[in-house]
Amino acid sequence: MAGLRAESPRRRQLHPRRRRRRVATVAQPEPPPESHPPSSSLPLRLPFFPPQPQPSPSVSCPAFSFPPSLALFLLAAAAAASMLPTGDGQNLVTEDVTVVEGEVATISCRVKNSDDSVIQLLNPNRQTIYFRDFRPLKDSRFQLVNFSSSELRVSLTNVSISDEGRYFCQLYTDPPQEYYMTITVLVPPRNLRIESQKETIMEGEEVELNCTAMASRPATTIRWFKGSKELSAGKTEVEQWSDMFTVTSQLSLKVKREDDGVPVICQVDHPAVKDLQTKYYLDVMYKPEVQVLQNSPAQPLTREGDLLDLLCQVKGKPEPLDVTWIRVDDEMPQHVLVSGSNLHIESLNKSDNGTYRCEASNEVGTSFSDYVLYVYDSPTTLPPPTTTTFTTIPTTTTTTATDSRAGEESAITAVDHAVIGGVVAVVVFAMLCLLIILGRYFARHKGTYFTHEAKGADDAADADTAIINAEGGQNNSEEKKEYFI
Repeated sequence: MAGLRAESPRRRQLHPRRRRRRVATVAQPEPPPESHPPSSSLPLRLPFFPPQPQPSPSVSCPAFSFPPSLALFLLAAAAAASMLPTGDGQNLVTEDVTVVEGEVATISCRVKNSDDSVIQLLNPNRQTIYFRDFRPLKDSRFQLVNFSSSELRVSLTNVSISDEGRYFCQLYTDPPQEYYMTITVLVPPRNLRIESQKETIMEGEEVELNCTAMASRPATTIRWFKGSKELSAGKTEVEQWSDMFTVTSQLSLKVKREDDGVPVICQVDHPAVKDLQTKYYLDVMYKPEVQVLQNSPAQPLTREGDLLDLLCQVKGKPEPLDVTWIRVDDEMPQHVLVSGSNLHIESLNKSDNGTYRCEASNEVGTSFSDYVLYVYDSPTTLPPPTTTTFTTIPTTTTTTATDSRAGEESAITAVDHAVIGGVVAVVVFAMLCLLIILGRYFARHKGTYFTHEAKGADDAADADTAIINAEGGQNNSEEKKEYFI
């Protein structure tokens, strides 16, 4: 070869580094030289480059699986999408979606003026969910609902919190357009419960109730009711863990015996659920209520020989087990029969007069009610009955008293009023008669006149003496006077 000259061994020895450097700087294999016969004296040495592995023509991704041609197109589309503006799409219409966890969300991309451009839907990680009517994403929860040149509608089932975020609609026009929608996931409270510091509450005590609504999104609002009446809650605490909220509301309530068995309701207001509530029934302990009922006698008065039957009614929680009858300030008569809550006297007499007390007790306390008995003489003629035969003793938790003389007093009062009315009528009639008699007498005797001449005539024994006395009085005629008696 004309242009090829073999190097002498002396030259290779003088410049070994330069030769190695020249071989190392070669980055790409050069085409093999033309076949020329080398010089017979000097052999030709060329660097050797091993063959490089070529890339596979197919594309593999754990979340996607599609043909190579479509993969190249999607890669180009993704590169172009990264350069799209994220503002309002002029020709795209989307709507935000609010959905409860576990339910179905519908995502829609609509085109106002369709020109058959390609529509694509991407998730918050900008992965393609649907490209036209093809789903590259391996998530079977996404299902195509409708596809046309003007709409791409997709449903997402069994929505979870991880699905929340922005979803992008892309329209490949000139220039390309993109618009996004937001999916908001609501989580209702997973557990609603009421806790009390005490299982049983004594009458008059104050109980503290706590209602807790756990793991909700957003935070719940708690309201309290007792029966149908809404109550004012105390303090409320809100705890946040990750994207979840736990709310605890406190209620302080002073209970009465009427509150026993009444439900206290904790109700939750949350956009993901309606009418979610739980109830706690109050268990109030109270001392007995005691009532004494008089079942006999039939007459309003308790008289000698009558029958007396008293009943002691008791109500308390826990149920009173000890009910006793005693006679206050005296011993119980021998002929009085006591059987549990009943007191029976077959034939009353005046020695039975006194106060009879019914006492009942339980774990909370003791209460009693009194009945005052007063026995009257048996009358020869009994007045007709004017009242009912059943008397109820007013209820009290401490003391009640009933007086058997109440009927007697009312009857006696009625009789006294009649007698007094009759006496007053007689007196008034007598006074009227006396006035009439006096009036007639004064009308007939208007008066007696005595002159000076007749002075002393009344004292005369006979007529002659009266005349002499009268004539003797005429000497002083100038001193005549008249007197009216």
